[in-house]
Amino acid sequence: MMNTQISGKNDEFETLLCFSKAIAAARHRADLWEIVNEQLLDNIGASYYTLCLIHEDARTHSPFLYSQEKKIKTVTGESPVIHLQHPVDDGVFNKAIETEEPVVFELRSLIRQRNIPAYVIHWYNSGVKEMMLVRVCNGKEPKGVLYLYAMKQGVFSKRRFSFFKSIADQLGTGVSNILANEKIELQLEEIRKYKIQLEQENSYLKEERKKEKHLTGKAVGDSPAIRKVYDLVSKVASSDATVLILGETGTGKELIAHQVHDASPRRDKLMIKVNCAAIPASLLESELFGHEKGSFTGALERRIGKFELADNSTLFLDEIGELPPEMQAKLLRALQEKEIERIGGKSVIKVNVRIIAATNKNLEAEIIAGRFRSDLYYRLCVFPIMLPPLRERREDIPELVSFFMEKYAAGSGRKIDGIAPKALEKLKAYAWPGNIRELEHLIERTVLLTSTNVITEVSLPARSKMLFAQPGAETPVRSLADVEREHILKMVKLSKGRISGPHGAAAKLQLPSTTLISKMQKLGIRKEHFIDTGKESD
Repeated sequence: MMNTQISGKNDEFETLLCFSKAIAAARHRADLWEIVNEQLLDNIGASYYTLCLIHEDARTHSPFLYSQEKKIKTVTGESPVIHLQHPVDDGVFNKAIETEEPVVFELRSLIRQRNIPAYVIHWYNSGVKEMMLVRVCNGKEPKGVLYLYAMKQGVFSKRRFSFFKSIADQLGTGVSNILANEKIELQLEEIRKYKIQLEQENSYLKEERKKEKHLTGKAVGDSPAIRKVYDLVSKVASSDATVLILGETGTGKELIAHQVHDASPRRDKLMIKVNCAAIPASLLESELFGHEKGSFTGALERRIGKFELADNSTLFLDEIGELPPEMQAKLLRALQEKEIERIGGKSVIKVNVRIIAATNKNLEAEIIAGRFRSDLYYRLCVFPIMLPPLRERREDIPELVSFFMEKYAAGSGRKIDGIAPKALEKLKAYAWPGNIRELEHLIERTVLLTSTNVITEVSLPARSKMLFAQPGAETPVRSLADVEREHILKMVKLSKGRISGPHGAAAKLQLPSTTLISKMQKLGIRKEHFIDTGKESD
C-alpha cells in the first residue's frame, strides 16, 4: 500500500514538473489550451474542464479556457460553455472562490438543490458524475476557478487535493503570464496602427506642403473690389466662424481660404483640403470621416479622414456645390455635433475643426432645384465672401501680369523685363471668362513663347458666345426669395395661369396647390403678374 502511494506521489511530482515547464513556455491561450487538453486531463483523471476567470467588475465570471466542444458528447445539445457572463455568487462558483481547499460535488445530489446554475444541469445530462472546483490565484489574490469533470465517482479523492491545488497554482501563473502577454501584444498592435496613421498623416502633410508653396502669400491687386475682400478676411480670420467663399471659377477662392487660415489662431497647423468634385461619391465618406480595417472591400488598414487630420486646424471644402445629397446630410451632422464616426467604427470622435467652403455655383438656385440642402447652406453661409470676377477689377491686371511674368520667368530661367503697352491694353480689354486662372496660364504660355526681354504680343483665345461671358457681364447674388419667386412665376405662366389640377403649376412644382397659393401670397405674386387677359384661371 505504501509503495503504491509513493509511486502515486512520484507520478504526480513528475506530472507537476512537466506541467510547470510547459506552462513557463506558454505565451498564448492556444499554448495553454493544448497543454491542459493534451497533457493534463488524462493524468488528473478528468474528462473535461473549464477555467473561469472573474471579470474586472468582480460580479461576473466567464470561461478563459475550456474543453474542445466537438469532443464533448452532450445529451441536451447545448453548448458546455454556459458560464458566459454568469454571476460570481451563483452558489457553486462562490463556494469555491471563498475556499482554499478544492470543493467536490456529486452531481446527482447537487442538482436536487435549489437555484442550481444551468451549466451544472448540462453536465449532469452529459453523463458527468463528479465535479471538482479548485480556486485559481495570482499570488494570494483569487482570480477564478478551475472546473474538472469526471465520468465516474471517486476520481477527485481528498488525498490528491494538494496535487490539484498545485495544478491550479501553476495555471494561475500561466494565465497571468498570458494575460500580460496579450496586453503587450494589444499595445503593440495599437502602436502599429498609430504608426501607420502617423505615416499617412506625414505623407499627406508633406504632399500638401509642396502643393501650398505657390498658394501662400497675399492676394495681388489693390482695386476697390478686391480691397472689400481683404477687409472681410481681416474681420473673420480671428474667429472660428464658418466661411463660405463664392465666386466664378478661377477667381482665387483657395488663395483667399489660405489667407483666412494664415491670419487665424490655427495658422500653426496645416490647412487640410478636400475637393468635393474630384473624389468619387463612393469614396467621399471615407475621405472625410475615415474607415476601420475591414469595414468594406479594399479596407486593408484603418485610415483616418480629413476631419481628423484637420483637428484643431482648418478644413477647406472646395467645390462644396458638387457634394452628393447623401453626403450633405452626413456633413451637416458633423458640423452640428462637432463629432464624426469612421466607416465601420463603433464610437464617435470629437473634432475641433474650422470650416471654410467654396463654390462657383449659385447655391440658392441649387436649393430651388432640390440639389442642395437648405439647412446645410445656412450652416455654411455664416460669413459669405464674394470674390469679384477679373472683369470687375481690370485695374488689377497690370499688377497681376507683372506677378505672373516674374514667377514664370524665374521658373523657366528666362529674363523678361516687361510687357508692351499695346499688349497690356489687349489683356485689359479681354473678358476673362476663366478669370485669374486663365490670365495666369496665358502669361505662363506667353513667357515660354517669348524670345525677347519684353512681351510684345499675347495670343488670346477665340471668343465664343456660348462659353465666354461678355465684357462687363455680371453675375449678381440674388436672394433665395427672388430666385423662388422667379421660378414659381415661370411655372405658372407655363401652365397658362392654372394653379391646381394635373396640368397646373402645383403639379409641375410637386407641391400641394394650397401650399403653392400660400407661397405666392408671401412672395407677392398676383394674378396680373401672369395673366394678360381679363379671364380667370382656376
